[in-house]
Order: sequence, then C-alpha cells, then structure tokens
Amino acid sequence: MYNLTKKQKIVLGILVAIVAGFVCYYVYAKDEESNLESLKSNLETQEEVVETEEERYSDDRILVHISGAVNKEGIVELKVGSRVADAIDKAGGIKEDADIEEINLAYPLEDGMKIRIPTKQEKSKQTNEIQEEKIENYVTTSSGVSSEVSEDKKSKEKTQVNINTATQTELETLPGIGPSTAIKIITHREEKGKFSKTEDIKEVSGIGESKYHKIKDLIRVK
Repeated sequence: MYNLTKKQKIVLGILVAIVAGFVCYYVYAKDEESNLESLKSNLETQEEVVETEEERYSDDRILVHISGAVNKEGIVELKVGSRVADAIDKAGGIKEDADIEEINLAYPLEDGMKIRIPTKQEKSKQTNEIQEEKIENYVTTSSGVSSEVSEDKKSKEKTQVNINTATQTELETLPGIGPSTAIKIITHREEKGKFSKTEDIKEVSGIGESKYHKIKDLIRVK
C-alpha cells in the first residue's frame, strides 16, 4: 500500500469526485433523453387518437342550420338519421307564433341542410298578399321544410365559413373539424399565408379528400 501524503490524498479525492460527477451526469443525461423520447411518443399517440376520434365522431353526426320561429337559431349538431322534429328540439323548440302546419316533422335530415320555420304572420302575408317578391323569398318544399328559394352567391357566402379569417370556434362548426384540426388550419395560414382556393385546405395535416368533400360547400376563401 502506497503511503500518500496529505496533499496527494486531497488531489486523489478531487479526481475521484470529478470522475463520479461525470458518471452521474452521463447517466442523468441518458435518462433525460429517454424520458423525452417517451414523452414525444406518447404525445404523437394521443394526437393520433384525437384525430381518430374526430373522424369517428364526424361519421356519426351531422350539422344542420335552423332559423325562423325557433327559440335558438343557428347551427345544431344531430345524430345521423335525425328528423326535422329533432332539429327543432335542439333549437329550443318553436316560438308561440310559429306555423308548423305544413312542416313535415318526420322528414329525415342530411348534413348541411337548412331549415326555416315560418311564423303565422309570414304565412298570412304570403296568402293575403300574393306578391312575386314574397314567393321568391320563401317557399315550402315537398319535404315540408321551409327554406329560401334562391341560394344566390351572396346569401350562400353568409352561411359559409371563411377559412382565411375564421376563428377556432367557427372552424369547429364544420363537420369533422375538431379542436386540434382547427388549430392546424390556423397555424397553416399563419405560417404559409392565406389559402388561395378552398382545395388548399387539403394541405393541412388531417384533412384528406374524404373530409374535404364533407366541408367543401361550407367553406370559402374570400
């Protein structure tokens, strides 16, 4: 056994401490790297689950625009196979002055439809004042759903979502667009500029041909 002087013992102790420090740092760094990789993998898995849930959810639901003599006008979310009566219930029911005599409450609804419930006053004016303007503005179709006859470009744009200016909440009203996809749309236009045409939205991750087909008539870029 070597007889070390006090100074040598101190130097040796310092060297041992330095080596131990490097070993601890290396082990810790490896653990941190492993934890980061695990966290990244978990986040990617969760994002895939969210996207899958959005797709599944959108296949089971439809969006319908209901207006007129109902308590809560706007877009309502319904199950596939829902009827006009279901849309009215989701809109808080009809108002006291609503006229549903000619409305077919059992008529099946499809995604993107617009329902307008007329008032008794509106129906009375149409009956007593046979004016061409009134006939062009409102009509009851064979389905019993009262809607505007002429869906010209101006009126259609009012109900479409402008994907270049829409907020996250507005984007989420589109079928199949959940919170994560809405955020991706906003991020895409902020980083790459505004969409020049509606088809460009397919460049956003998570929006394929199938999802675009569901929303193409509900969106615009100007």
